[in-house]
Amino acid sequence: MAGGRPTALTIAGSDSGGGAGSQADLKTFYHFEVYGTSALTLVTAQNTLGVRRVEVLPAALVAAQIDAVAEDIPPRAVKTGALGSAANAEAVAAAVARHRLAPLVVDPVMIATGGDALLDRDAVDSLRRALLPRAALVTPNLPEASALLGGGALESERDMQEAARALCALGAQAALVKGGHAAGADALDVLCDRHHCITLRAPRIETPHTHGTGCTYSAAITARLAQGDALEAAVRTAKAFIARAIATAPGLGRGHGPVNHWA
Repeated sequence: MAGGRPTALTIAGSDSGGGAGSQADLKTFYHFEVYGTSALTLVTAQNTLGVRRVEVLPAALVAAQIDAVAEDIPPRAVKTGALGSAANAEAVAAAVARHRLAPLVVDPVMIATGGDALLDRDAVDSLRRALLPRAALVTPNLPEASALLGGGALESERDMQEAARALCALGAQAALVKGGHAAGADALDVLCDRHHCITLRAPRIETPHTHGTGCTYSAAITARLAQGDALEAAVRTAKAFIARAIATAPGLGRGHGPVNHWA
């Protein structure tokens, strides 16, 4: 803790529109009364209509940011988001090990809501090999889980369970496979550790305002872990929060607007 308050670190990209990335993470940390710190991995020029430009930051600069935070304001929990490059994934994994940062939530952000790539193809292997074995939790959506596991469609609840177990076999202590991209009246997420699985359900909300959903969800989990929650409790609280955040989205912008971080 810093000054008696739980702290958390987000290692992620910058979203100039404020709906995703580090901006969404910090808003979510604040919502859960956690002091947020950050290490930027890339900078985007984007709004609700899409990403106009991406600049990936040098791995040495990413590592220096993590070092600066960890040495002065050590986080109670850490999350990663868009890393941008294999070099950044490797640098983050090394910094996590160097400072013994835990618990670590890995949100393997690969594509922005509008379809723009935020992770080099070569970086997927680095993320899988270097970061997953250090993760207390990995939180892919269906396309991300498929990419981490080498391809193949994930559609059913059983597919999601098998994918989550496979991600644990790659080294993660637990995996939350998110079913927002699937069809059905309910949005299903499957949480598995190395022993059992549970399914979390919420009514599916038809809305274009889902920008930053994954970032916000994983940030909420990270915040609750920083507050001392057990993993399953943290995930359940975050699931309820993201459902409210989507349902009460403020309707900003002319495209894929952000969720409601005040929910």
